[in-house]
Amino acid sequence: MSEKPQKSQKSDAKDYSKTLFLPQTEFPMRAGLPQREPEILKRWYEIGLYEKLRETAKGRAKFVLHDGPPYANGNIHIGTALNKILKDLVTKSQQMLGFDSNYVPGWDCHGLPIEWKVEEEHYRKKGKQKPDFRDSTAMIDFRRECRAYATHWLGVQREEFKRLGVIGDWDHPYATMSFPAEAQIARELMKFAANGTLYRGSKPVMWSVVEKTALAEAEVEYEDHTSDTVWVKFPVTSPAHGALASASVVIWTTTPWTLPGNRAISFSPKIAYGLYKVTDAPADNWTKTGDLLILADALAEEVFKQARVTAYEKIRDVPGDTMDAIECAHPLKGLAGGYDFIVPLLSGDHVTDDTGTGFVHTAPGHGREDFDVWMAQSRDLDARGISTAIPYTVDENGAYTDHAPGFAGKRVINDKGEKGDANEAVIKALVERGMLLARGRLKHQYPHSWRSKKPVIFRNTPQWFIAMDKDVAQGGKAKSGDTLRARALHAISVTQWVPPSGENRINGMIEARPDWVISRQRAWGVPIAVFVREKGDGSAEILQDEAVNARIGEAFEKEGADAWYATGARERFLGSRASEDWQKVDDILDVWFDSGSTHAFVLEDPVHFPGLAGIKRKVDGGADTVMYLEGSDQHRGWFHSSLLESCGTRGRAPYDIVLTHGFTQAEDGRKMSKSLGNTIEPQAVIKESGADILRLWVASCDYTDDQRIGPEILKNTVETYRKLRNTVRWMLGTLHHYKPTDAVAPAEMPELERLMLHELAGRAAAVDKAYREFDFKTVVAILSAFLNSELSAFYFDIRKDTLYCDPPSSLTRKAALTTIDLLCASILKWLAPILSFTAEEGWRMYRPDAEPSVHLTLFPADLEALRDDKLAAKWETIRNVRRVVTGALELERAAKNIGSSLEASPVIYVADRDMLATLFDIDLAEICITSNYEVREGEAPAAAFRLDAVPGVAVVVEKAVGTKCARSWKISPMVGEDAEYPDVTPRDAKALREWKALGVAV
Repeated sequence: MSEKPQKSQKSDAKDYSKTLFLPQTEFPMRAGLPQREPEILKRWYEIGLYEKLRETAKGRAKFVLHDGPPYANGNIHIGTALNKILKDLVTKSQQMLGFDSNYVPGWDCHGLPIEWKVEEEHYRKKGKQKPDFRDSTAMIDFRRECRAYATHWLGVQREEFKRLGVIGDWDHPYATMSFPAEAQIARELMKFAANGTLYRGSKPVMWSVVEKTALAEAEVEYEDHTSDTVWVKFPVTSPAHGALASASVVIWTTTPWTLPGNRAISFSPKIAYGLYKVTDAPADNWTKTGDLLILADALAEEVFKQARVTAYEKIRDVPGDTMDAIECAHPLKGLAGGYDFIVPLLSGDHVTDDTGTGFVHTAPGHGREDFDVWMAQSRDLDARGISTAIPYTVDENGAYTDHAPGFAGKRVINDKGEKGDANEAVIKALVERGMLLARGRLKHQYPHSWRSKKPVIFRNTPQWFIAMDKDVAQGGKAKSGDTLRARALHAISVTQWVPPSGENRINGMIEARPDWVISRQRAWGVPIAVFVREKGDGSAEILQDEAVNARIGEAFEKEGADAWYATGARERFLGSRASEDWQKVDDILDVWFDSGSTHAFVLEDPVHFPGLAGIKRKVDGGADTVMYLEGSDQHRGWFHSSLLESCGTRGRAPYDIVLTHGFTQAEDGRKMSKSLGNTIEPQAVIKESGADILRLWVASCDYTDDQRIGPEILKNTVETYRKLRNTVRWMLGTLHHYKPTDAVAPAEMPELERLMLHELAGRAAAVDKAYREFDFKTVVAILSAFLNSELSAFYFDIRKDTLYCDPPSSLTRKAALTTIDLLCASILKWLAPILSFTAEEGWRMYRPDAEPSVHLTLFPADLEALRDDKLAAKWETIRNVRRVVTGALELERAAKNIGSSLEASPVIYVADRDMLATLFDIDLAEICITSNYEVREGEAPAAAFRLDAVPGVAVVVEKAVGTKCARSWKISPMVGEDAEYPDVTPRDAKALREWKALGVAV
């Protein structure tokens, strides 16, 4: 081993720091994002960044991310933040990919949640009575309170979204409650009326008999309630032969009063059923010896116990997958001349064999699941000749109507909310017909109105629907097979779904969905602005009058939808037809119709949204693209309603690409809950760490699945950010010494610089591909690895000596600066969509006289020419050798044989002659950051360091020989050869003379 390096005399020591090109930058190591980000936001506003983006992109193909409107009723949460940041990643990256990527934020402002909040805060808490909406003044005043509430929260959320760094047309957002929006929503409904797919049908709702109003789930509390229970026989009528000919299907229900509304029996093909025979029972029993009953095997024993049957036997299995072939008679058949219809058996996912009989009595007018099963199978029922009409058996007073033959006037619940006489009347009729097996009572949780504290009922009410399977009329003519369902399924097939699994999900939903229910009996929303005339069969004729429709649209445009509820509205809109028997519909549209219509009043309204004017999608032969992006639940929600609305009125989907993301969970995978204390508030993260940390977390996630967030995950995100920032900071500091006039052409550069430009070109292709595919986690992974491993730990580490210590005239130094300049420009641009604030801060220091914002630039282009695969293959060998040297140095450092790698002079043994030739012209001391090196051909000593992954290479670390340079700290025998600068190497002496010529005292 060599002797220790000699040190220059203390009296000769000089301060050479002024002659070093050390990094200089105002880009701080500590980001201070919570303080710095608001300053950057202010500057964006001052320079009119959004407007500049539109000016810069004028003439480009448009990429429009149409905002799925969040609900304006509270502060944003972590899921909302993820959604908005993800949208911003898309819009910014598409802009930098060369599109005019326009983003108009929007809000959903109508509907029950706001109505509920207003009622709670303005009435319930103050002990005030809820307004009587039959009074037009009260209705309009309440709607104004709802509008004010939504306006407040829209403003709050807008500032919170802006704080996330989201760039959009915040001064001109859309809102479903704006007057032009309400007018267009009404016009969209009129199109469905015109094409014949809008009709009035019925659907069950929760109804308070005491309050005479429909209730939403949010207005219901579940309290203990004791109900009558009955086990009832439905005689099998088909097949009318064999073992089932005299059998009955048995149902169990806690609502006997709903039996007059029964139209089907639900079963599950997953349940094992059997045919059972009663072999012994008391003489006075409702269940008789010889009765044949079809029951779920798991529940048969309990049913017979309730029926007081003393002996029974199982005759045979009745396979669940054949149950839909059975038809029954109604147990009340013949009562008052009614109930003479087929009761089919329908498969239902809600049926279990936990309790009851394994069958569920199905009254589509009295239960949500009953209705869903009935509507889902309505096409098949129609084909079988079974009427799918749902009877109105109970009125608003809780009394039977004449749709319940034999029971008209009987009350389910009276005006005081107490149990009426309906149950007993039905049970008595069942006993008289021999259809009751058993009865009992059950204490269970039952829905009550939160206001009256009284039980509610499900009752069938008139509702408005859009038909899925009726041919859509155009100009009064309909093409066979041109249904809303057919249009929607075709539109799905020509849409790009990200991830692709979204296509199957929404396709299955559209294939199976029943007609679209679009009406709600509420106050805050866009009214179903049509006039109807009653028909004798319970249906309604819709007025088709263009003049009336125009008056409605014009009024809504100027006054908002409140005009519909003003005194005299009927006469105003009907005009000369007011004397006819047309009645105004006062139901409102479901909010999903509102949001499903946003494409009509945002993407197609050049007056209010001029930045979106002239969109010509690829489906129309243009080059523009429209994307919808929301959570995966929106396959059933906004994606779904927008698809149906647009297909019904325009024959196609309103979007070209649909991207979905999962939901945000705590870092242990559990659902976030305030009670569990595992929620993460975006406001808190921004206050402590900055919005760029949230943005980096979003970009790092696999958004196609559920994401996790928590203290440890955020801690790791902060560490990732710190490394990225420090690398950017070093580049900015190093480029303080770069002059564009000193730029070196790639062909004139050393191999190492050309290698890094090759690597840059490779990353450019990968990053570009990832951004185009909305694969942001891959962008983060590529850039993190590139900056941390390829640049910081390899290239920058190697080149620091050249950059700091080489003479001002050094071509290598200038080539390195030229390379770093290109690297810095590329990296800041690639980071901009993700670390929007940090990239902007860096850009202003990097190019203060260039574009006023990094977001106005495009991603790097034309880098492909920098590729050099042959050079990269050569350097793969060199880097493998470096890995062996680095490993050997680490062992020596760990053994404290050396401190800095500059104290070493490795001896590198190479067995392979081709590898030896590759290393011939390479300064391995520079590459391995040592003071010297030696390459020897042949086998190394047994004690030499080796890596299994790099065969044929071994290293013995020796101490460097010579004196430590006072300027570069390299150890060299040539220190002292220069008489003028005896304490430095000749390279450093040359640098000092050049500095001296420049006027620097050395």
